[in-house]
Amino acid sequence: MQWTVVVPLKALARAKSRLSDTAADALRPRLALAFAQDTVAAALACAAVRDVAVVTDDPLAGDEMAALGARVVPDEPAGGLNAALTHAAAVVRRTGPGAAVAALNADLPALRPMELARVLDAAAEFPRAFLPDAAGIGTTLLAAGPGRELLPAFGADSRVRHRASGAVELALDAVDSVRQDVDTGDDLRAALTLGVGPRTAAAAARLLIPGRPRG
Repeated sequence: MQWTVVVPLKALARAKSRLSDTAADALRPRLALAFAQDTVAAALACAAVRDVAVVTDDPLAGDEMAALGARVVPDEPAGGLNAALTHAAAVVRRTGPGAAVAALNADLPALRPMELARVLDAAAEFPRAFLPDAAGIGTTLLAAGPGRELLPAFGADSRVRHRASGAVELALDAVDSVRQDVDTGDDLRAALTLGVGPRTAAAAARLLIPGRPRG
């Protein structure tokens, strides 16, 4: 099964506030953009992904995502993360009614295409499925097969809420790069240990945090 991956990206100036103990105000937007660029580039390189749609109203982010080959969908509802994902999924399905759609966090800078393919192939076995984050509290990927509504419930305790919505929790080993989102300094260190994409590596180099580039 081939997937359309939908990536939500908030305005860069408001992104990654929880990194304030690790990165200065001027650097956080650059980090947020680098995370998204490496995430989208890895998704586009995944064999299970047909295309990527990024939902954002940030002009710089939109230009950079388009330059990578992603489709940019305006955040017309401006009603928060779940509204943005619902809107983007509807836009995608207006042009491809039978599309399998997966919502993917924009802050997965260590994402590896082969690991994403494993997750999407596993998700294809169910009408709706999700992957918990590394902390075991949130969600990094929510998938809906053809003809199924995405029904996103991201936010606090989204693992519990997605499970309660009827989505199947995917229990997979060796997909750490798809689980490791970055909200805090500790998250960023964990991602750097896994190995991040080139844009994140360059932006994080200003922080003098040890890490290695993604192989």
